[in-house]
Amino acid sequence: MKEKMNNRFINLQGGLFTKVTKADVGENAGHLMQQGYTFMSWADPFFPDPSIPDSVKKAMIEEIESGFPAHYTMPMGDRKLREVIAQRLHKRYQIKLDPSRNILITPGSDSGLLYAMMPFLKEGDEVLIPDPSYPSNFLNAKLCGAKDVHVPLYPENGYQFDIKEFEKRLTPNTKMVVITHPNNPTGTVFNKKSIEELCHFIIKNDLILVCDQAFEDHIYDNREMIAPMCIEGMFERTITTFSISKGLGLSGFRVGYIVANDELMDVYYGGTVNVLGATNTLAQKAAIVALEDESILKDYHERLLRRRDLVYDILSSIPHVKAIKPESGILSWIDVSKLGTSAEVASYLLDHAHISVNEGTPYGEQGEGYLRIVHACFLNDDDAVEALQRLKDCLIQLGKEKNI
Repeated sequence: MKEKMNNRFINLQGGLFTKVTKADVGENAGHLMQQGYTFMSWADPFFPDPSIPDSVKKAMIEEIESGFPAHYTMPMGDRKLREVIAQRLHKRYQIKLDPSRNILITPGSDSGLLYAMMPFLKEGDEVLIPDPSYPSNFLNAKLCGAKDVHVPLYPENGYQFDIKEFEKRLTPNTKMVVITHPNNPTGTVFNKKSIEELCHFIIKNDLILVCDQAFEDHIYDNREMIAPMCIEGMFERTITTFSISKGLGLSGFRVGYIVANDELMDVYYGGTVNVLGATNTLAQKAAIVALEDESILKDYHERLLRRRDLVYDILSSIPHVKAIKPESGILSWIDVSKLGTSAEVASYLLDHAHISVNEGTPYGEQGEGYLRIVHACFLNDDDAVEALQRLKDCLIQLGKEKNI
């Protein structure tokens, strides 16, 4: 029966018959958790510690006691939540959005990201995607029937866009550019030059931009976060996806949202019930409180900035390892190429330190020789330090074993 599947899906593997290394595929992660392994491979802030803010918890209990969350919201999402999002984005980016025409609530940003791409892509289309980048950016293009075209980002350029690399890969079949901004896994905040040049390239070549801004909430060192949808001429050709998972630490609530102009949004609204369904009612009510309680984001920002610096200090002290200080978010991207391949080093850490990290290769061709570490794991800094010290000791030992 599997042979009857189309070529977009037939080569997917979920770990039932072959080993998969991606942390969120198959049961492997669950088995390791049961054995007490430390996970620094899930982009889930404060995992595995309890971390629902008191204001959110109180609101959820009140909603449950009311009995209302047993019912659907409209597939486009809770009206109040869409209003809160419109206010939030206006305050952050000075963009005016109509909650009933420009915003769609989704069951997490992953489903939103795929849904954002689906209406545009067909067999033969090509999608330009920076490399390294979020693995779903590449896979989603394939699932939609298109070809994922990797556009390299280089560490010597601070992982900023080189528009010449986009131009070299432009063909008559190019239809879309997909970016994660700030970037996952490098933590790069694309600067004004990068964003403006990319937008000019997209407008000039009549392309669509899908921009995943799941990591937008925590930008460090006074860098400017520029939303491409706000650049002149871009709103009508940009679909932006968002999440409450990374910034607010509410990954398990599965609430994301899409922003687009009303011409495009009319199509998204029309297919939502068939493709996505209505997002969890209780989670949407909780998201309203989380987005309105500004103290949550402030507290988490201070906590994550401290963690970012702490992790960088530890990782950069490891011989033969090059740590890159992230400009945003919850992720650290480290060069371990002198110690071996991504797979070799990640496997060594799993076997000897009992720590799960991400191999760099799922993030693109430029990811070989790198590891992604979720530095926001654990609520308590001391727990993070203990895990990172084990990781450091293990990598030092690996270097000794290789006589380097």
